[in-house]
Amino acid sequence: MSGLRAEYLTPIQRADWTSDRAAHLLERAGFGGTLAEVERLAAMAPQDAVAHLVDYRQLDDGKLPVFEHSGFWDPTLNDFPVSRPAATALAERTGAAMGVRVKPGGVRPLQPVTNRFFYWLRATALETRRLGFWWLDRMVRTPRPLEEKLALFWHGHFATSEEKLRDYRKIELQLQTLRNGASGNFRDLLFAVAKDPAMLVYLDAAQNVKGAPNENFGREVMELFTMGVGNYTEDDIREAARAFTGWGNDDLTFVVDTDKHDDGIKTFLGRTGNFAGEDILDIILAQPQTAIYIATKLYRFFVREDVSDGFARHLGALLLQNDYEIAPFLTTIFLSEDFYSEPSIATHIKSPTELIVSTYRKLGLTSLPGIPDPYSVSKTLGQILLYPPTVAGWGQGRAWITPGLLFERANFAHAVMFPDIIDFVDPNYNPGTEIRRVNANIRAGMEITAATLEDGAAPSTAEGIQEAFNTRYASLIGYQEALRKLKPTPRIAAQFSLSEIVGDAGAQSTSEAVDILIALLLRVPLAPSARDALVAALVEQLGTTDLAEARTYLEHPLRITAHLIMSSPQYQLA
Repeated sequence: MSGLRAEYLTPIQRADWTSDRAAHLLERAGFGGTLAEVERLAAMAPQDAVAHLVDYRQLDDGKLPVFEHSGFWDPTLNDFPVSRPAATALAERTGAAMGVRVKPGGVRPLQPVTNRFFYWLRATALETRRLGFWWLDRMVRTPRPLEEKLALFWHGHFATSEEKLRDYRKIELQLQTLRNGASGNFRDLLFAVAKDPAMLVYLDAAQNVKGAPNENFGREVMELFTMGVGNYTEDDIREAARAFTGWGNDDLTFVVDTDKHDDGIKTFLGRTGNFAGEDILDIILAQPQTAIYIATKLYRFFVREDVSDGFARHLGALLLQNDYEIAPFLTTIFLSEDFYSEPSIATHIKSPTELIVSTYRKLGLTSLPGIPDPYSVSKTLGQILLYPPTVAGWGQGRAWITPGLLFERANFAHAVMFPDIIDFVDPNYNPGTEIRRVNANIRAGMEITAATLEDGAAPSTAEGIQEAFNTRYASLIGYQEALRKLKPTPRIAAQFSLSEIVGDAGAQSTSEAVDILIALLLRVPLAPSARDALVAALVEQLGTTDLAEARTYLEHPLRITAHLIMSSPQYQLA
């Protein structure tokens, strides 16, 4: 199938629609689901099942909780200094920074300013972590899973990170932009993202001015967001950068500074004119390569990696035929024979986010558990939402799997089935070893300078030191102030019953229970020997093959069995 042709996009017929194919659709166009959800899709015609997922705006999501801010931000934090030295230099020059005045006398006159700087660094990082929890929770809860799956795709495509932005509000706004445009028109989404404060800050729009253009956005909009490498020249990058000069943001609002905009004649991709940024984007969209690039990237995310050059051109033509509308393009893909062909089934390696969310949705959860901590799990597995590693986003496919990561994925499965509730410590309240050391010294009554010296330094070295501020102490105070305001993250373990799941599915024997768990959790069948080994292990745990006899102690052995299934390589595939 490596030389895919257009005819493979022929719609499947009702006679070819099965529960397995409904499960495949739900896995790829969402995050998987319960056995009952799969059967509901299977009972529909394939066109209706696809429409149920793609035309998601018809489904009410008004009961999904909105993100509740902790109340960290206030307007004095606008134009936040780029670094601690910049903050203290501003304070020394003007007498204040970030709404805090320099002390008129006494010790460490710049300490309040430094405390304020570290407060916001800590606060926005903690709030971004809460925002990531909220988004994962939304993925678990939503009746519109494709909306969140597309938002995840676009987050990796138009990647920005809190690490550089240092403002969770801009990330929250960008998430809404991505969600609003997720299945709409790519032109509209591209224009919205190009004017999005998070993207403007992330790609240094403020430094892109007439006479000294910054090429970051001009380069990435072609290399990563639209056409791909090799379809433009360095001259095109420079001319595009000129067209985007003056674009910027006033906090959360897009603005154009006409004094900083280069309104001269530009030549871009073979066209010449007095182009502004919008003109550049439209010229890019007029290139057939843009449609090919976006269509192929969507196909690889939702179907599989293998795309021949000829089929890529056909996919691009399909997207252009729909005038860059994403929903009809996806409808054609999700209804196609190719989508349900053998090379497309269970060949997608789940990203950490997909692994976490699909696990909980298949178990029938209606909210995200806080134990195990989703942020810690995501960090261990290699994908922290809102922190893509580069502007290129995350790698996909085999990049998610190593022997070590497969072991950690099994650890996540164990933590879901057997959560460590007794010894759990909320990592949001752990600022790290160094902050804890300084805090312990301060609480023991040590003077600030001595309390913050490196371990092993003689206390006498602190005597006579005249500090304008103490950075370690400021980091401690910043954490304390942020944690004082931080809204708590719900910390409960997953609420589900495997006994009820297999019972509702009609299982009466151990072999039937294993088959139900396999059908629930896997999209690729186990070898008969592996399946028989699971049945034997469950029989050994229960002491019987009759589930009714083991009804009063069934749950724990079923969880052991589920953990074994979830630890398999097959569980990593969607």
